[in-house]
This record gives sequence, structure tokens and C-alpha cells, in this order.
Amino acid sequence: MGIFFTFPSLNFPPADPQIESRRGRIGPLEQCRGALLAQYGKPSRSDRIESRGYPVPMLNLADYDFELPKELIAQQPVASRSDARLMIVDRAAGTIEHAHVRDLADWLSPADCLVLNDSRVVPARLDGIRSQTGGRWQGLFLAADEQGNWQLLCKTRGRLQEGERIVLKDRHSRPAVQLMMLKRFEEGIWIARPDSSESTWGILDRIGRVPLPPYIRKGEMVDDDLQWYQTVYADQPGSVAAPTAGLHLTQKLLSGLEERGIGLAKVTLHVGIGTFRPIAVQNLDEHRMHSEWGRLTAETAEQLSQAHERQGRVVAVGTTSVRVLETAAGKGPGPWEGETDLFIKPGYQFQAIDALLTNFHLPKSTLLVLVRTFGGEELIKKAYWTAVEEGYRFFSYGDAMLIL
Repeated sequence: MGIFFTFPSLNFPPADPQIESRRGRIGPLEQCRGALLAQYGKPSRSDRIESRGYPVPMLNLADYDFELPKELIAQQPVASRSDARLMIVDRAAGTIEHAHVRDLADWLSPADCLVLNDSRVVPARLDGIRSQTGGRWQGLFLAADEQGNWQLLCKTRGRLQEGERIVLKDRHSRPAVQLMMLKRFEEGIWIARPDSSESTWGILDRIGRVPLPPYIRKGEMVDDDLQWYQTVYADQPGSVAAPTAGLHLTQKLLSGLEERGIGLAKVTLHVGIGTFRPIAVQNLDEHRMHSEWGRLTAETAEQLSQAHERQGRVVAVGTTSVRVLETAAGKGPGPWEGETDLFIKPGYQFQAIDALLTNFHLPKSTLLVLVRTFGGEELIKKAYWTAVEEGYRFFSYGDAMLIL
């Protein structure tokens, strides 16, 4: 059976063991489709699907909940990144079409500029043993300062004491580095210092594990994740989660876009701990957005200006790129660098982007709120309905959507 999320205003009764479909017993996917059909009716089966309206409020967290059968949550990427499916959502026409990421150039023009987040995911998940008690310790690296101190999110049995030592283990469970726990802050965050002259990134690359989200193999990495969970253009270390829209892009695809005259620009946003934290309030106006460090260089600012002069579109690859571009636009033209806590929700007026390449996101997430704010309540809700109906793969290793 699948794991279920709740779709607002829909009731999903448990499967009746007496009810059989033509293919056998009704499963989670058929339940989900059946409930949606009962509420909204069956959409066109053509490859071009006309949008229909669903007038619901957009500032209530419950309006961003939906049900998803477990089998649609991708556990690994497709064999070739660019073979992932690509849903084309046209806001002006109100339509939905189906393609593949390898076809991306067909939907762009030579005047357009694709904006990539070049942040590199660090192997931030740490396992260790408490020297004092022998108990298991787990940590998530968040950041490091110039003095070599680490900021960590920690989890262990019992109360961890300031001054305790942790023996960090490598990916083969061998003792590797000692960590001195210095000071505890709120929400389980600690400052610690590794007992090593090796650089922070060197230590993490050697012993850290890929910080997979829990819906992928319960967060347990395999060796292939070191490559899978990283964009091919990742350059600036600092993220504890991947900017997943970019995972679909290959060097061959990017080179092909450049050959057609489509611009490629880069920004940096280090994806932080807020990615793992759900919205905890029902009214989105009361949500306090997590802060993340980002940068838009003078070179990128010039590329974007040139794209606009050519009447081209700025196409953000992922919601992380959106946050940088929109934050920078709010500060005025030119380069920008700093922390951003921008929460894009209904009522926000976009200033910087014209199109968005993005994955299919978790229910009740700030990412889903952003996407529906940009794409439109009615059309994006329809797109998610269609994704379930057509068997699209969801979340980090899943398929993608291009909103034009």
C-alpha cells in the first residue's frame, strides 16, 4: 500500500477489500484517481489538456496538501538525466503538454537565458560515537566559520554535554575524526570543532554521507548518490540539499543549448536546514521563512540585462535560483550577495523571472507555494492532478515541469 497525503476538500476512504477493478484489487493510485475524478471529473486524455478552475483560497496551508501514492516517489533518477519527463505548463494558453527534458531547447528561444544554481551539495550527514558513553550520535553539517568551527544539527540519546567528544566514522564505519562539542543553541543546533588540520570540505568529502531526504530510501545513501545527487555544474560547496531541478541537465544538453544561442548564467544559493523543516502554521502569512546565503555576480547581472534587451526570457532552473533572482531584483539592478529569507507566496509580484524549470514538490512545502504563486492556482493544481494521472515521478529524483 502507498503512503498518503491528504488533498484539501477531498475525502479518501480506505480501500474496500470487496471492490475489485478490471485489473484486480484497487490500489493507492486508483484510489487517488478515483477521488479526484469524483471531485473534478475526468480530464481530456489528449496530450494537450485545457486548464479548468479550482477556486480555493491560497493562504491556508491545507490548500497545499495532496495525496500521492508511494510508487510515484522516485527512489533514484532515470538512467540518463535528460530522459526524465518534462511537463510543459503554458500560463498564457492555460494548457499542459508532455515532453522530456532532452527536448528543452524546443521550448526556448535563442534570446532566452537559463539561470543555474551552481551550489555544490556537501556530504553533510555524519555518523559517530560518543566517547563518553559509547552511544550513537548523528549529525548534519550546516556551516563552518573562518576559525574552522562547525555548525551542526545533532541527534543522540540522552543529553549531550558541552565539552564532550564525538568520534566521527567514515562511510565504512571506521573511526576517522574527533569532534569537540563546544556550545549548544536552540533547536538542537551545536557549535563544534574537528580535531584535524584538514579542511572542512576535505573532511566531509572523505567521511560524510549524502544528506538524502527521508522519502528516498529513508535517507540511506548508496555510492551512486554521490553523483546522482549533484548537478553537473556544481562548483560552490555549501548546500545540504540539492537544487533538484538542475539534476536533469547534462553537459551535452547544456552545450546544445549554448550552440542554439541560449544563454547560461549562474547564481549561488546554498540550500540550508529550512529545506527539511515543514511549514508549522496554518496561515502562510504567519510563516517565518528560513534564511539562506546567496550571490548574483556582476557578470550574471550583465547577462540578464542583455537577455532583456534581446526581448528574451529569464528562465530560472529551480526555486533556489528564483529566490536569488527575485531577492536581487528587490535590491535594485546589479550584483547582490547576502542572506535572503524571501518567502514567495500568493500576492507576490515577480520582478525577475519569466519562466521556471522545477520538480514536483512535497505537499505543504514553501516550494509548492512558490510554484503555485508563479504558475497560477488553477493551472498548477491541474498540472499536479495530471502528473498523478499520467504517472509522473515526484520529488528530488523525479520528473520536471517547465512553466512558461
